[in-house]
Amino acid sequence: MASTTSFSNLSVFSASESILFAEIIIPLALPKNYTWSIPEHLIELVKPGIRVEVILGKHKKYAGIIKRLFDTAPKGFTPKPILNVLDSEPLINPEQLQLWEWMAQYYLCTEGELMQAAVPANLKLSSESILIWNEDLDESYGDLNDEEFIVAEALELRKELRLSEVQQLLDNAHVYPIIKKLIDRRLCYVWEELVEKYQEKKQTYILLHPDYASEEKLAELLNNWGKAPKQMELLLSYLHLLKTEGEVIQAELLKKSNASAAQLKALIDKGILIAQKRSVSRIAYLTKDIEINISLSDAQKTALNQITEAFQHKQTCLLHGVTASGKTQIYIQLIEDYIKQGKQVLYLLPEIALTSQIIRRLQLHFGGKIGIYHSKFNANERVEIWNKIKTGELKAVLGARSALLLPFFDLGLIIADEEHDASYKQQDPAPRYHARDSAIYYASLFKAKVLLGSATPSIETYFNCIQDKYALVKLLERYGDAALPTIELVDFKNRVETANGLTVFTESLLKNIEHILQENKQVILFQNRRGYSPYLICDTCGWIPHCEHCDVTLTYHKSRHKLSCHYCGSTYPVVSTCTACGSHHFIQKNFGTEKIEEQVLEFFPNAKVARMDYDSVKGKHAHDTLIKLFEQQRIDILVGTQMVVKGLDFEHVNLVGIVDADGILNFTDFRVNERSFQLMEQVSGRAGRKNADGKVIIQVSNLKHPVLQFVKGHNYLELYNYEVENRKQFGYPPFTRLIRIHFKHKEKHISEEAAQVFVNGLKSQFANYMMGPSQPVVDRIRNQYIWEVLLKLPKDNRIIHQSKIALQQQTLILQTHKRYRSVHVVIDVDPN
Repeated sequence: MASTTSFSNLSVFSASESILFAEIIIPLALPKNYTWSIPEHLIELVKPGIRVEVILGKHKKYAGIIKRLFDTAPKGFTPKPILNVLDSEPLINPEQLQLWEWMAQYYLCTEGELMQAAVPANLKLSSESILIWNEDLDESYGDLNDEEFIVAEALELRKELRLSEVQQLLDNAHVYPIIKKLIDRRLCYVWEELVEKYQEKKQTYILLHPDYASEEKLAELLNNWGKAPKQMELLLSYLHLLKTEGEVIQAELLKKSNASAAQLKALIDKGILIAQKRSVSRIAYLTKDIEINISLSDAQKTALNQITEAFQHKQTCLLHGVTASGKTQIYIQLIEDYIKQGKQVLYLLPEIALTSQIIRRLQLHFGGKIGIYHSKFNANERVEIWNKIKTGELKAVLGARSALLLPFFDLGLIIADEEHDASYKQQDPAPRYHARDSAIYYASLFKAKVLLGSATPSIETYFNCIQDKYALVKLLERYGDAALPTIELVDFKNRVETANGLTVFTESLLKNIEHILQENKQVILFQNRRGYSPYLICDTCGWIPHCEHCDVTLTYHKSRHKLSCHYCGSTYPVVSTCTACGSHHFIQKNFGTEKIEEQVLEFFPNAKVARMDYDSVKGKHAHDTLIKLFEQQRIDILVGTQMVVKGLDFEHVNLVGIVDADGILNFTDFRVNERSFQLMEQVSGRAGRKNADGKVIIQVSNLKHPVLQFVKGHNYLELYNYEVENRKQFGYPPFTRLIRIHFKHKEKHISEEAAQVFVNGLKSQFANYMMGPSQPVVDRIRNQYIWEVLLKLPKDNRIIHQSKIALQQQTLILQTHKRYRSVHVVIDVDPN
C-alpha cells in the first residue's frame, strides 16, 4: 500500500526527499482519484492544493488539483507523468481539501464533482483542440471540396488553427466532419491545449502630461489656446473630473464632456494628455473603514452575551429569535468582533433574493471589508472574489450555499441565517450537500464557531439543542416593542363571486386590503404557485394537458399565452381543442401569482401592483431593483411566491395575505407540518415590523388543521412537541437518518428492474431499513422514468457507514450489468 501523508503533516517532505507520485483531483465524477507521477524537474514546484496539467486517456488535458503526495508507486498500473505545474502557490487550502474529502464520503459523491462545484469556471481551465499542420506531408490536397480546401490552405499558411478559428473561417459551428477528413488524409493532427479563461478587466485612465503638471504651465497652455474649441471643452472637463474624482477614466470623461474618441486622441497626439491602460477590479470599491452605529435593545444585548458565553463551551449555537426581533443587528455586532480579531466571517443565506437587501445594510457598517458571492456573478467576477477571500482582502462574505466552498484561510465565524430553509440543500446536480450541516464541519477545521439563526428552526436543529449538542439562545420579543401580528383564519370556501366568476379573495381579505391602502401602508399577498392557472381541464370529458417529457400537468402563463412545464421548462401553445373528445371548452383550475395580480388590479385599479416570482424576476439585479422599489413605497401591493417570505425587512407592510393555505398544508411529505408552519410564520413575520400593528389573513378550507392553531398562537414549541412525537412514532428524523436512491431510465421497465436488482443486493443486510422500490408522485421527468428506494437507518454510525459502502458497491455492480449500464443512479443523503 502506498505510504501517504495526512493533512496535518504535508509539510514534512523536504526538497531533498523523493516525492514521486501525486493523487490528483480532476473535475470529473471518477469513482476514485487517479494517480500521476511527478517528473524530477517538477518535484520542487509541487505541493497540495496546486493546479497541475495532466492527460487522462489518450490526449484529453485537464487542470487537476494535487490532493496529496507520496513516494510509493501504485500497484497494477504505471502512472502517467504530470505535464506542467500551473500555480506558484496553492489554489486550494488544506481545509478545503479536507472539506471536499468529508463531503464526498458523507454525501456519496466524488471529489471531482466537488471541484467542479467549488472552483470558478475560469480557474478550472479547459482543453481546447488545436489543428497542427503536418510538415511531413508529401502529397497535394487539390481534390478536397471547397470547405476542406479552405481549412487546409489556412493551416498550411498558419501552421496551426484552433477549433473556434475553423468555425469562424467557415462561418459554421459544425466543422467536425471537415476536420475528420483532414485528419484521415494526414494533412494535420490534433493537439489539446489548456486555455486560461480568466481575463483581467482593463480600463483606460487619462492622465495629464508631466509637462503641464505645474499650474503655470497649465495656465500658459489654456491662455494661448488657438483653434479646436471642442478639444478645449474636453480638456476643461478632464480638469474638473480630475479635481472632483482624483482619477479620470476615459469612458466617464467622454460621457461627461460629450466628446468623441477622435477629439480625445487629438489631445493625446499633441502630448497634452496620456492614455494608460490599467487592470481594475470588477468588484465595486468601498471604503475599508468599519463603522458600527447600531443600538441594541436590552433583550438583544442579553442574547449577544449569551451567544458569546455559549461559544466558550460549544462550537454551534442556535439563536431562536422571533421575526423582527433584530437578529441581523446581533449578527453585525458579532461580525465586527471577529473582524477586529483578524478573523474571516461567512454569512450564509438560503437564497440570492435575500442577499441584495442585507448586503446594503452590511456595507453601511463594514464597507469594502465585506463581499457578496452567489450564482448570479459572472465567471470573471467569481475569480476576483475567490482571490480576495484567499488573500484575506475580504474579511467577511455574504452568500448563498455555494459561498461555503470559498478558500477561507482564517475563518472565525459562520452565520447560517434562516437555517431551517430547504434551499440550503443542493438538489441537482451532485454534490447534493446541505450547506448548513457542511458549514458545521468546515468550521470545526478552523476551530471556528457557527451561529444558526431562525424564527422557525428546523426540527433537527432544535432537537440537537434539546440534546445539548448545540447551545440555545432565545430572543422572543420584537425589536422596538413591536407586537407580533394578529392572525385571522378565513374560510376559503366563502370567496367573493363577480360577473367573471369566483375570485381568489374572501370579503375579509378585500376589506383589509382596502383599509391598508387608505392608510398609505403596504400589502404582501403570498401564493406558493407561479403562473396563471396550474392546469386546464376539458369541461366535457375531464382531459388535462400534460407535458410530453414529464408526468405533470402544464401550467397556463397568461402573460406569455403559453402552457409551461415547471419541471423541464418546455413550453407549448395553449390548447383550444380537447385531444380526447374534440371539445373546445376548457376550465382553468386553481390559480397562481399571475391570476392574483390580475384580480388585484381589477379590485384596486389605482394601486401600484408588482409580482415577485421566478417568471418576473430575472437577471443579476432584478431582485434588488424590485425590493428597492417596495422599500421606497413605490409599490403598494406585492404579489409573490416564497421569494417574498424569507427574511426580508419592509418597514411599511401592515397586512399579509396567504391566499391559499390549503396548497401548503396538503403535500405528501413527512415534513409537511414543519414546512407549512415555517412558511406561514415567516410570511406572517413580514407584517407590522416597525411600530405598527400587523395583521395576517390566512384563507384556508380546513380551519381545524392543527398547524393553523400553532401559527395563530405563534407557538413554535407546541409545533416542535407535536412533530417530535409523530416522528418518533413513525421513525423519521431526528430519530433516524434517511438516504433516498432514485433510478432513472428512458424505459420504465428498465428503471423498475434496476431498482429491484439493487434492492435484492441490499436485502441481506438492510431489509429492515428499506422502503420500496416504488414510484414517486411525479414518476417521469425529462423523459426519464423514476423509481425510488428509501433507507430509514437508525442513528448508529457503524450501520450508516456500512450502508454507504454497500450503496456504492451496489451502484458499481449495477453499472457492470450491460442491461442497466445506462440507468442513472442518484443517491441523496439526508434528502429534503
